[in-house]
Amino acid sequence: MSWLQVIVLSVVQGLTEFLPVSSSGHLRIVSTLFWGEDAGASFTAVIQLGTEAAVLVFFAKMIWQILTGWFRGLFNKEQRGQDYRMGWMVIAGSIPIGIIGVLAKDIIRENLRNLWITAAMLIAFSFVFIIAERTSKKTRGFEDLTMKDALVMGLCQCLALIPGVSRSGGTISGGLFLGLDREVATRFSFLLAIPAVLASGLFSLPDAFDPAAGQAASGAQLLVGTLIAFVIGYASIAWLLKFVGNHSFEWFAAYRIPVGILVMILLALGVLQPF
Repeated sequence: MSWLQVIVLSVVQGLTEFLPVSSSGHLRIVSTLFWGEDAGASFTAVIQLGTEAAVLVFFAKMIWQILTGWFRGLFNKEQRGQDYRMGWMVIAGSIPIGIIGVLAKDIIRENLRNLWITAAMLIAFSFVFIIAERTSKKTRGFEDLTMKDALVMGLCQCLALIPGVSRSGGTISGGLFLGLDREVATRFSFLLAIPAVLASGLFSLPDAFDPAAGQAASGAQLLVGTLIAFVIGYASIAWLLKFVGNHSFEWFAAYRIPVGILVMILLALGVLQPF
């Protein structure tokens, strides 16, 4: 990979990881449009470590409370409060994507990276956002979260394995369908992504240097890309949490649909190749 490619794709990763527009889809599109080749799922998974580090820093206080509350409750039944339950909910909600991610590794890294699929998902899943926004009661807060909510949102997170869907979009939509407040669904979506993204990035690290599909990157390139994704990702989190307080996710659907249509036109004209 060239350094320009690494920098551009890392900026795209930081900007799109937390917005419900599909970071993997955008990386796939940008890489193919400007460099004629898919950077690969392994490179994508590794630089996601940067954006996930941004989550760890941004939500450090909340994460620490959950971790300490979970460990206290693990050894003392009298201290099993909301933080203890939240810890188990994050663990349980992370199991589905862990299982599917391992079992379907080859399909995810090759077959599902077809740009026709990415474009179709950008369009189709936009209507899921719209329906979720218009049907959700948005009345349930953090204290109302249950294990059922965690499992449902965890299953929705599995959809993010398909480029074009969006991890945050899938989980947040699931939360809205469950009646969660928009900001609550967004914050829990971030927490739910931590185990999955960290595991995926570390698991994919060896393949990023010598991938079976996609392009290889040097250690220095992966480090710089991860740092860029961290800085921009941190700013994106702050912006999104402020945005969702007063705005509907339908705004993102209004962006995704034209992008999906544009990609289909470029594919039909031969400007882009599906693989």
